Amino acid sequence: MGKNEMSENVYCEIPIWHRYTLTIEEAARYYHIGEGKLRAIIDHHSDDDFYMMNGNRALIKREKFERFLDMATAV
Repeated sequence: MGKNEMSENVYCEIPIWHRYTLTIEEAARYYHIGEGKLRAIIDHHSDDDFYMMNGNRALIKREKFERFLDMATAV
């Protein structure tokens, strides 16, 4: 087992509700919002801080996105 495989397995063992960031795919499953809709939210709220970019991959900051959802009247 290589070093990358070990760190990936440890990440997968962290429950999703404890993770700081979620991928678009993880967030879609967790929040029951489609991946396309999540990408549209990110595009529409480009100045908000509930996401970050890692290269070309968007990562949702779980707690900040939950606060954003709490304030939203519609998604």
